[in-house]
Amino acid sequence: MDLASPHHARARATRHHGPQLPLRVGTRGSPLALYQTRYFLDLIRAVCPLLREVEAFEEHEISTAGDRVQDRRLAEIGGKGLFAKEIHEALLDGRVDFAVHSLKDLETELPPGIVLACTLRREDPRDALVLGEPCLDAAEAARQAGASPYAALPFGALIGTASVRRQAQLLHARPDLRCEVIRGNVQTRLSRVGAGEFDASLLAIAGLKRLGLEARAGVVLDPDDMVPAACQGIIGVTVRADDVELHELLSAICDPDSRPVSLAERALLGALDGSCRTPIGGHATLTGDGQIRLTGLVARADGSFLLRRTVTGCAGDAERLGRALGEELAADSPADIFG
Repeated sequence: MDLASPHHARARATRHHGPQLPLRVGTRGSPLALYQTRYFLDLIRAVCPLLREVEAFEEHEISTAGDRVQDRRLAEIGGKGLFAKEIHEALLDGRVDFAVHSLKDLETELPPGIVLACTLRREDPRDALVLGEPCLDAAEAARQAGASPYAALPFGALIGTASVRRQAQLLHARPDLRCEVIRGNVQTRLSRVGAGEFDASLLAIAGLKRLGLEARAGVVLDPDDMVPAACQGIIGVTVRADDVELHELLSAICDPDSRPVSLAERALLGALDGSCRTPIGGHATLTGDGQIRLTGLVARADGSFLLRRTVTGCAGDAERLGRALGEELAADSPADIFG
């Protein structure tokens, strides 16, 4: 369905006994985005019997600028908001009723009239090295020897990544490596490594798991070796701020553990005010005693500077904790980091 033109918008009249059906969900069209959307819809159907009919929902695939431009880093074409701009517009115009996002791709400041209403249970937040065939034997030997997770990469290896966060941490640990931009969906990146264009690439293990491709992860990187992106592995759902019925519906599936960690990590990111040009990492975990542990990272893209700090505080104060850590990291980093 074409969602490019405003004339496709239609007003949504609500009834006292529930939302008007079918409910329309906006999503990007990649295999991973569609998996995440259908996972979300399965959760909604499980808690609301009235929505278990197939006709209760319509999926609307929306092409975003971030998907269309594949030959440059996001920073060069406008930042991570390019994965959501057209989806936000469809939501505000009434062409869709809610939208499903990888939360790490959603900007911290949403457009007026749109709110993040729900976060789902977090999948594994770690990054993984996807290795070309020549590196696999070295990876197994390194694993058995308990060596560095990067030991599988030969000197001067070419790594494909579009993430300055991943690049900075990789080059900080291994300045001999070379990094070039690789864009596209998960399958595209895997195929380019498999074809020998790159010695390795880096992907979120969450995406590989959701697509049944976990076996392609040659080395899964501990957060102490590679601080993940803020909110990596979390699915977020946005709605219009005034849609009370959908807010209530989504509250039934909102994961109580993902909320404080996402608040902390997004507050950290917001305080740093970083663009896609700024390597920033954020990783929070609940410790089980009402506390939250948050690690933040700021670096230069070439790996020549890297600052990582960890704080612990009350989980109920997650947002303030994230903001405070972000401000501290910004104050102690060189000015050019955020230029």
